[in-house]
Amino acid sequence: MRVLILGTDTPLGHALVATQEYLGRHELVTMSISACRWKSERQAKKSVVRAKCDVVVDVRVESAGDSGNQIQELDLKRCHWIAKACQRSGTTYFYVSSSRVFSGQLDRPYVEDDTPDNEETVGQLLATAEQLVRDHCQHHFILRLGPVFSYEGNNLITQMLGPMRDGGSLILDNNLRGCPVAAADGARVISAVLDQLGTGLEPWGSYHYGSTDTATYYEFAEALLASASQFSEFSASAVQLEAQPEGQAPLNRVLDCSKIRNTFAIKQIPWRSTIADLVKQYYEQQEN
Repeated sequence: MRVLILGTDTPLGHALVATQEYLGRHELVTMSISACRWKSERQAKKSVVRAKCDVVVDVRVESAGDSGNQIQELDLKRCHWIAKACQRSGTTYFYVSSSRVFSGQLDRPYVEDDTPDNEETVGQLLATAEQLVRDHCQHHFILRLGPVFSYEGNNLITQMLGPMRDGGSLILDNNLRGCPVAAADGARVISAVLDQLGTGLEPWGSYHYGSTDTATYYEFAEALLASASQFSEFSASAVQLEAQPEGQAPLNRVLDCSKIRNTFAIKQIPWRSTIADLVKQYYEQQEN
């Protein structure tokens, strides 16, 4: 298949390109974030038409949410424009979203049919983007991921290690539990779905993927610190636990991944198994 990837300079986009180039199963057309900053529907449509692709994989908005960058109304319009262009051309729109569409108030893992209920601005914008994809492109595939992390770009690892390397300390929440996803693991999942879409499978709808082991921000930082301590010295207070208001209920953004496993035979892997290599790559990159 011929695949257009939007947002190739994001952590997930970079990992997806690397995975696809290694596998060599699909022909890639790549566009960076800046190249996707269309100001009109005509520009977006032209990009999709010129690519002559079978699938558009869009990781732009998910990456903005993970990096802490503000998602703009124009980003939603761009999703709308892409969806319409894909609908006209019979192209599959593979849109990558986030577990942040959910508030975390359920005491069980979220399934695909649960209604997005995060009242925070980022959650509402992510949910709106998903709905635009559903409403305007019949052949849509929405993949919600847990927070994506990598050794490069702006994400959990770089946001935590940067301040600690500079001698600062992190005061982190231990209340919100989720299932973080290494960028390479997210790329593995997307690639596996692309392979099966290439066989003519039409599994349109929404799917979830997250790692097997859950973590809070505090627990993730502790694991990160344990791996990073062999490369740098940290103060005893490098990671501190934030005090929680008395009586505050724990939040849970863990995703139920049985649907993607049953449909595509995609198995979950633990995020902890990837940390040591990513921390090593982070320090190698900093030295270079």
